[in-house]
Amino acid sequence: MWTRLAWWVSCGVFVVSSWAIAAEDQVSLNFVNADIEEVIKAVSQITRRNFLVDPRVKGTINMVSATPIPASLAYDTLLSALRLQGFAAVESNGVTKVLPEADAKLYISGVGDKGTADKLVTRVFMLHHESAALLVPVLRPLISPNNILVAYPNNNALVVTDYASNLKRIEQIVATIDQPQAAAPIVIPVKYASVMDLAQTINRLMQDGSVMASGSTDASQRFMLMADVRTNCLLLRTDSPSRVERVKELVAKLDMQTSAPGNIHVVYLKNAEAAKLAVTLRAVLSGDMTAVAAPAGAVAGAVAAPTGGGMIQADVASNALIITAPDAVYNNLRAVVEMLDMRRAQIFVEALIAEVTADKAAEFGIQWQDLTGVNRAGANVIGGTNFGVAGAGGGNITSAASNLSTVGQGLNIGIVRGTTTIPGVGTVLNLGVLAHILESDANANILSTPNLLTLDNEEAKIIIGQNVPFITGSYAQTGSSTTASPFQTIERKDVGLTLRIKPQISQGGTVKLQVYQEVSSVQPQTINNAAGIITNKRSLESTVLVDEGQIIVLGGLIQDSVSNGEDKVPVLGDIPGLGNLFRRENRRHTKTNLMVFIRPYVLRDGHAHQSLTQDRYDYLREEQMKGQFPSRVLLPDMTAPVLPPLSPPSSPSAAAVKS
Repeated sequence: MWTRLAWWVSCGVFVVSSWAIAAEDQVSLNFVNADIEEVIKAVSQITRRNFLVDPRVKGTINMVSATPIPASLAYDTLLSALRLQGFAAVESNGVTKVLPEADAKLYISGVGDKGTADKLVTRVFMLHHESAALLVPVLRPLISPNNILVAYPNNNALVVTDYASNLKRIEQIVATIDQPQAAAPIVIPVKYASVMDLAQTINRLMQDGSVMASGSTDASQRFMLMADVRTNCLLLRTDSPSRVERVKELVAKLDMQTSAPGNIHVVYLKNAEAAKLAVTLRAVLSGDMTAVAAPAGAVAGAVAAPTGGGMIQADVASNALIITAPDAVYNNLRAVVEMLDMRRAQIFVEALIAEVTADKAAEFGIQWQDLTGVNRAGANVIGGTNFGVAGAGGGNITSAASNLSTVGQGLNIGIVRGTTTIPGVGTVLNLGVLAHILESDANANILSTPNLLTLDNEEAKIIIGQNVPFITGSYAQTGSSTTASPFQTIERKDVGLTLRIKPQISQGGTVKLQVYQEVSSVQPQTINNAAGIITNKRSLESTVLVDEGQIIVLGGLIQDSVSNGEDKVPVLGDIPGLGNLFRRENRRHTKTNLMVFIRPYVLRDGHAHQSLTQDRYDYLREEQMKGQFPSRVLLPDMTAPVLPPLSPPSSPSAAAVKS
């Protein structure tokens, strides 16, 4: 029977009789350039399965069966042939769907089904020791590009969708890699030497070998050595047994009882100041905490031994501590020094002072004057109105009679009736009437951004301005001579912009700032004032909390003032309409907006410091390049100085040549 069946299959056409093919029967599947749909129909008749074929499944299949195979293996053979053509079959609710491999993973039902070799299944691998995210790049090349491999970090699991035959290999690889580390921490006791010094020495010797020439770290050479001061032991963790033996050998050779008397140790500091740290350590040993508040310079040279045992001396020149103490005491002090000798964070504070001022003023007035009767004999009448200063430029009607340039700024319209000779004054213009109109509008927009960089909990100050002399007293002494010898006492003060801050970094990135901000200036009108100079001053002193990188307003001034002044002749100035001829009126509107903002940046390492410096440096260099002199035909070309690039040159000579 199966011989006849093989003949029909080899022709690419398969006819199923009315009776069913038993699973134990054998068939020969031979297809030459057979259409995929026809092959699926043939396998459907053999296996009694229902197939649903996607319209995109097109092509031909070549299958050669040299020997008959059980009918139950026809379906697996079809799956292998479809996989080679880029198609896959997914079973769901008694129907086998045939569709492109890229979309087949979306129709898989159930998780954990092992399935046959060429069947798409989804598995979840729970990892217990290794990181699932780190295994993704290791397993990704082993998974078909159209299938899924993702890591779920919350429970450290891998989700994989691929063919069942490949998932068996993935399962073996994951089981091999996900193993507990054999290298547990090793405790090495130390009897005589200081564990802090031993850890520092051995780390310096051993760490260099763990870095390969390419710059990457070899996992088998990972090395970690720490000191436990409480038990005076070394804690070692490494994956290399040879390194364990090497460290134990070094500890055995270095942990020897020394014959040097006094147990004198020299500890070189990296970041802390030796004089200040010595004061703190003395206070800890003696229990006298009042010594911590004393100035460092006052006790830096003291050699008195603390009551707790031992002696601590600071060497300012080398920034080192000289400690003479028993081993137990020294080990405790060494641990304290290690914790205090840390790189302190720096804070860059940017203050923003924004001031917007608008000043509007207007004046209008008419003045009358008649000096004709000055030169007549006998009793004559002269008169007029005089309202004092006529405008921002100063001057009045009387002085204007002799000098028209002093009548003030603005529009001045008058009538002149020749000249008049005034005794003691001379010949002046006889100004009959003067109309004065003035309107002024002044606006100022000032933005100052003083910047400061300082260490944590250290006060910093910046002053940008002038040192102005202020007269505080004067004295004239004649003595035996008739000529006086006057002199004055002068006090100089800084006038300009002053910023003084003391920052303190709190946990969570919050910065506490003690700020003093002052902006002062000299009034130009009072420079030649006999009574002294008048200064304008705006200052602010406060303590605030601000998050790192955020802007906070410290305070400010919003002022809006309106003033009105009027000079008039009694009775005549009150007449409606006509009163304007006997009146002078001025109005002024002044509006001032002043705000002070502050923004701190915490710089915890050198990279943050370099980034901030690069930004400011490049900005200033760009402004210098914009300010170059333009080229002129009749003038020589002169190049203004420009900052060199911030990147360090290859050698000092190159920098000198470039400058």
